[in-house]
Amino acid sequence: MNLWQTVQVAWEGIAVNKVRSFLTMLGIIIGVSAVIIMMAVSAGTEATIADRISGLGSNLIMVSRGFGGERMGPQAARGMSQGLSYEDALAIREQVGGISGVVAEQMAMDQVVRADSATIQTDVIGAMPDFPHVRGVELADGRFFTQEDLDRKAKVAVLAYTTAQDLFGDADPIGQSITAGSVRLTVVGVMYEKGLVGQTDYDQRVYVPLTVAFQRFSFSRRFGDMVMTVYVQAESQDTIDNVITQIEALLRRRHELTAMDEADFTIYTQGDIIETQEATTEAFRSLLAWVAGVSLLVGGIGIMNIMLVSVTERTREIGIRQAVGAAPSDIRLQFLVEALVLSLMGGLIGVGAGVGGSWLFGRTSDMRTVVVLQSILLAFCSAAAVGIFFGFFPANRASQLDPIEALRHE
Repeated sequence: MNLWQTVQVAWEGIAVNKVRSFLTMLGIIIGVSAVIIMMAVSAGTEATIADRISGLGSNLIMVSRGFGGERMGPQAARGMSQGLSYEDALAIREQVGGISGVVAEQMAMDQVVRADSATIQTDVIGAMPDFPHVRGVELADGRFFTQEDLDRKAKVAVLAYTTAQDLFGDADPIGQSITAGSVRLTVVGVMYEKGLVGQTDYDQRVYVPLTVAFQRFSFSRRFGDMVMTVYVQAESQDTIDNVITQIEALLRRRHELTAMDEADFTIYTQGDIIETQEATTEAFRSLLAWVAGVSLLVGGIGIMNIMLVSVTERTREIGIRQAVGAAPSDIRLQFLVEALVLSLMGGLIGVGAGVGGSWLFGRTSDMRTVVVLQSILLAFCSAAAVGIFFGFFPANRASQLDPIEALRHE
């Protein structure tokens, strides 16, 4: 008997008990769909994190104040590093090649901001003129402050989208005055809506020249011209490594660090953040894979159980086939193909359920889902492997039945 005839006989055996066959496939269906849905959730989470990090800007290199270093000066007693200063940011802008913008930022958190008709509490961010370009934000109206504003310590402000709405409603904020803390500022620009990037709401902010933040806001006054982070935009992805080398050499020279001294700053890129986040989600993805694998295992046990029952029920049929010349290999192949067909059908239905379930989950929840082609192939191949593995024992048992005893079976 050829393979096609074997498949036909296996299909007839499955079709005799449709309900039992479907219930047998159910474990495989659940396992395959679980693999696809869980991998889609994991991939969606990673994609969301990557998008949020990319929303910080493009080709970014971030230089942050560190907590190491042996040359810490007067801050050593407080356990702080010398860190980064506004002058460091200016030096990077002037002396490092292959860059298209530099922004140093300082934050004065939870400041009371008042206009004529409203009062809110929000963050005031001291920044530099390159901020819109480097951080990937756009102005809806007006302008951002200039280098001249920065040098003159001009009391001007740019409002984020929601802040402008909260303070002025439908009125035009440009040229209006606000008071942040005790500082009176003139609004010169309003930004387009940007939304959340990571845990930061970029629509709830007030931007002022960095020199004004140093001079007039208490948090910044306490630390002089020190900044927490300097954002450097490389001209392209290809120049990032060279720019990092230049920045490190420049800051070591400015901070008078030798080759043996631990750096009092940290340099990292968006790619580094994404890799860290991926490492965090990898454990979660592995856990999901194990859960889905257990579902497939349960489905395989179900197939083996039903196939053993089928062998018992069809003992006389096996004996008749042996009597008319079927070899043990033919019997083994018949039942093995039957188990494989069950698992493949369950796999196909599971793929459809998994893809549909991923789409539905993404539409009805706040979590993003991304169906991964590899998860479909993995789940389907796993279903086939489960059918072969768990179908072999019943098939082998059927092939070893004694023909005479099988014919006597009622």
